[in-house]
Amino acid sequence: MELRDIQGLIAGDMAAVDALIQRRLHSEVVLINQLGHYIVSSGGKRLRPALVLLASGACGYRGGQHITLAAIIEFIHTATLLHDDVVDASELRRGHETANAVWGNEASVLVGDFLYSRAFEMMVEVGSMQIMDILSHATNTIAEGEVLQLLNCHDADTTEARYMQVIQSKTAKLFESASQLGAVLAGKDKTVEQAMARYGMHLGTAFQLIDDVLDYSASADEMGKNVGDDLAEGKPTLPLIYAMHNGNERQAGLLRSAIEKGGLDVIDDVLEAIESTRAIAYTERLAQQVVDNAIAELDCLPESDYKTALAALAGFSINRGY
Repeated sequence: MELRDIQGLIAGDMAAVDALIQRRLHSEVVLINQLGHYIVSSGGKRLRPALVLLASGACGYRGGQHITLAAIIEFIHTATLLHDDVVDASELRRGHETANAVWGNEASVLVGDFLYSRAFEMMVEVGSMQIMDILSHATNTIAEGEVLQLLNCHDADTTEARYMQVIQSKTAKLFESASQLGAVLAGKDKTVEQAMARYGMHLGTAFQLIDDVLDYSASADEMGKNVGDDLAEGKPTLPLIYAMHNGNERQAGLLRSAIEKGGLDVIDDVLEAIESTRAIAYTERLAQQVVDNAIAELDCLPESDYKTALAALAGFSINRGY
């Protein structure tokens, strides 16, 4: 199943999600409308809301609340992007200027807060304490992951374990929740619910691993951001960590200094060290292992186009150039 087939399978539901997002973005405050529509309409993959729709279908849910939950997940994700770009002082995302580059940091932070609070308004409307529990816990974990990443910035002693803790909290947690919610909506037992949660966690982890690979191997046009942004921000992602621990003494010193100071001025030497230590290949192998684990979790589901799509989505997460 190709990506276009996955998109086709949920096209009707996704159109309903997009329409709901547009309606619930509305505010009497004009700047909220402008900035909110700008970031939500800026060409994202919509992977997280797609996960809600696919997981719901795979678990046999036939109601309408998956549309609301998919929109909630996208609002939470968009809020984290707005806050992320301010923290990272980013100027480019998805090939467009970031909201903070256009409207300033203050507006971006406050509209991010609006999206969070709107998401929680919509959760209350769903009327499920279990769903509220899953999503409130997820937003709390994401915030912890953001702080952990901040603590790791410019810290050359960051370990692979600390890096994995950050990406599982900051990125994979929302994937986990999106997948779990499909099983909850369908009234599946705890065994299926937890398997779907693990599927999402594995998928989100693999997705972030490949994002970190692409930061050193994709073009800016492909990624929609500047190559080497993670290095410029002093983020010790796995390719850097692995290369630093497996390179020669000169390379280790170079990479340590680049992480501590933000080493875009030595990007060519950094890329050479990453290539010679096969750090990209190592990270890709780990991502493949994680994806294999994700697909294995789907064994609890009956055969369906939705289950096939979930497995194909896991494959897409690591076989992509953007």
